[in-house]
Amino acid sequence: MSAELSPIDKAKFVAAKRAVAFVEPGMKVGLGTGSTAAWMVRCLAERVREEGLRVVGVPTSTRTAELARKLGIPITSLDDAKWLDLTIDGADEFDLNLALIKGGGAALLQEKIVATASDQMIVIADAAKEVAQLGAFPLPVEVIPFGWQTSKALIEELLVSMDVLDRRVTLRMNGDKPLITDEANYILDLHLKRIGNPRQLALVLNQIPGVVENGLFIDICDIVVVGHSDGRVVVKDINAGSETQERIEFAPALNIFADMGE
Repeated sequence: MSAELSPIDKAKFVAAKRAVAFVEPGMKVGLGTGSTAAWMVRCLAERVREEGLRVVGVPTSTRTAELARKLGIPITSLDDAKWLDLTIDGADEFDLNLALIKGGGAALLQEKIVATASDQMIVIADAAKEVAQLGAFPLPVEVIPFGWQTSKALIEELLVSMDVLDRRVTLRMNGDKPLITDEANYILDLHLKRIGNPRQLALVLNQIPGVVENGLFIDICDIVVVGHSDGRVVVKDINAGSETQERIEFAPALNIFADMGE
């Protein structure tokens, strides 16, 4: 089946396959959002079907909830689960300290809440997501619709004093209308090119009235699993200070492709 996968999907698949190996019976698992996280949901569902693995998932978006239900993963809400053993999610960028930019899928608010309510966060990514310094990917900031243009102006004013390379801010659109998040908010994308001090920026952005949350995940990620198209996976563990390399066989079952039209 590997011939049916593009190189980028091969990388995502092997990263997802390795990451779900961290899931143990009885765990409550946060299920991320996005194309890479969708591979993780498929791989986890395969373990549920083939091994009888007993887990409960907490989705970070309506899209992920629908996919998990479709593939037979039992799900619940974070309010009912209260605390999670593990969250597995993707990232738009990660640096050497495993600081992340997330929110390309407009689910950053629920993703950050779920990740911080977990004992451990594992990120799955292809090698292109690793950067020396965050900022090439636009930084998403979720804002309430009321007064969003004021929030945008305040963010632009704030950026003048930040260590960033550019300061362009745009409203994310869905066709000719603003994109609406699961929490009925808007997304402002900050085109910064380079973020010199992610920790400082994450803190001050959330002080602006109207800002709900930003897509900088600092001191949240514990492990990054990086997939490569040749089947190699590199596991970076920030707590253990280790980096290991393994190889995963390309053998996604036929039913793992059943929903590839999503």
